[in-house]
Amino acid sequence: MAAAATQTMAEAVPSYQRVEPGSVNIPVADLSKIKTTKPENVEEPTAEWVNSFNKAIRTPGFEALSDLFLPDAYWRDHLCLAWGCNTFKGPAAMKDFLEKGCRLKSVEIDNSSDFRKPVVTAFDGQGKIQGIQTFLTTDSDVGRGLGVARLVLQDGKLKAFTLFTSMREIKGHEETTYGRRPDGVAHGGQLGRKNWQERRVADEEFEEGDPTVLILGAGQGGLTPAARLKMLGVSTLIVDRNERIGDNWRNRYHQLVLHDPVWYDHMPYVNFPPHWPIFTPKDKLAGFFETYAQLLELNVWMSTTIKSSKWDTIRRRWDVVLERRKEPGIVETRVLHPKHIIQATGHSGEKDFPSHIPGISTFKGDRLCHSSEFSGAKVEGKGKKAIVVGCCNSGHDIAQDFFENGYDVTMIQRSSTCVVSSQAILEIGLAGLYDEQGPPVEDADVAFWSIPSPVLKAIHQDVTAAQNKHDAKLLAGLEKAGFKTDRGPDGAGLFMKYFQRGGGYYIDVGASQLIIDGDIKIKQGQELAAILPNGMRFADGTELPADEIVFATGYKNMRTQARSIFGDELADQVKDVWGFEENGELRTIWQKTGHAGFWFFGGNLALCRYWSRMIALQIKALDEGICEYSDR
Repeated sequence: MAAAATQTMAEAVPSYQRVEPGSVNIPVADLSKIKTTKPENVEEPTAEWVNSFNKAIRTPGFEALSDLFLPDAYWRDHLCLAWGCNTFKGPAAMKDFLEKGCRLKSVEIDNSSDFRKPVVTAFDGQGKIQGIQTFLTTDSDVGRGLGVARLVLQDGKLKAFTLFTSMREIKGHEETTYGRRPDGVAHGGQLGRKNWQERRVADEEFEEGDPTVLILGAGQGGLTPAARLKMLGVSTLIVDRNERIGDNWRNRYHQLVLHDPVWYDHMPYVNFPPHWPIFTPKDKLAGFFETYAQLLELNVWMSTTIKSSKWDTIRRRWDVVLERRKEPGIVETRVLHPKHIIQATGHSGEKDFPSHIPGISTFKGDRLCHSSEFSGAKVEGKGKKAIVVGCCNSGHDIAQDFFENGYDVTMIQRSSTCVVSSQAILEIGLAGLYDEQGPPVEDADVAFWSIPSPVLKAIHQDVTAAQNKHDAKLLAGLEKAGFKTDRGPDGAGLFMKYFQRGGGYYIDVGASQLIIDGDIKIKQGQELAAILPNGMRFADGTELPADEIVFATGYKNMRTQARSIFGDELADQVKDVWGFEENGELRTIWQKTGHAGFWFFGGNLALCRYWSRMIALQIKALDEGICEYSDR
């Protein structure tokens, strides 16, 4: 009975509320309980709170923290308190963690810019919670960093609503940038001295040793941690099976353009130039990736695959056999012994292709493939019929591509989709933080990641409501056309659906109006029953003819790809990736996986920009013996 009841309840959960298996649906912070008075004074009360906080963390027992935080306050930490990411709710949970060892020595107000200095602002989506926000500099026993405090005034006293602390550099192992940049040359008379080009070739070929870190994948998930590790002096090699850097974008469907704006997408150390288009075409991004790797002198071996790998538990290193095609007809085999491997093959795993559908091998049309294999609609598609299974970003883009080339196209929508117009995201979702006139992008990153996930979810309920109001005509038109929309988990929209499920949304760049106008047809709510030689049959018995069928059905967990590349022994030890842990942090990716020396990394460009620093700092600390893998 209990098992049956559980199954019935699971089936009753709407698709937009579902989470990655094993993860949790993050609760929404109850902001209605926070009653505040708008502060009139800023600098002096903030300084008093900071001084009291510093005294509290230096006092055994940490009892004074209860007077400095709201009862339901959050403290989010990325590597400052421990070698991991944690969120604590309430002073008691904070004290319990600190009693196991407090690395944090002090925090100070950061007045280095107008954006960072203490200001009165709203902390919710409706402007009802007013308080003081200030950036902080943090000092711990091993590193320095940045933080953000959001302080509210209650009964004449400032208390923290949220606190964020993070590490930005390890003491004695700071990045080799600005005042620490390398000379680039050793002057003086030195027999046999190599010039820069000769040194560069020797480094890239690893003529004198093994890389400390081997990264699998030369997309943004491989390039960004490699760049961070480079600045920390950690020897790193990226390998990729494609022929050119950027092919992971270059080889995708013809009309692909990033749906995120350029000011959200900057990469570490090198921003996109000021003339760059707001939305980056795939081939332009691919070219930028090639230039980025050259500018930062990243070591990349293309046309390279891992033939075998084994973790040496005694030497604490990997034994990896690589096969590298250096030029046509010449294949080189290299054995390397890195201490760490980063799987950066995207934040998803193998393609989720429904090969089990009856009749799939009998299809006689022009093309049946997964969206990852779709290169673009044929130029002369007039008179052709296409079916796209799936209604997220890729599905919409592919359907639009088919329509623009003359096809009669139908999208199959099996559940609902969270739809937000690109304009609403620019004007509401990202406005003020990630926009053309916003703060430096790394400051924006700290501000964004300083928000605990339950609070972010509450804020995005209001953001989503505002975006839906902006898109009211669009959403009504979609519903009338038979396209089912949703507002994301607990009404918190696109961002939270992305974090909890990794998909289930569409940023509208034109396909929605085509659906409304009937140019892209919709079949909603029916499961696929069989593939026919010239079409598709559904569970209700209806059939659709098709010359082409594309399954835009997403991808499996990253762990599936780890299993296919590195074997069952590793895959059984690592944890599933993506979705939230109980503590409000994303699972496994960007931090310890459960297997020493193995890391998952991926996400969009903005996620890679922020988290590349965090994974590089963890690896540097391990490499220097500053921490052990088992350290909390």
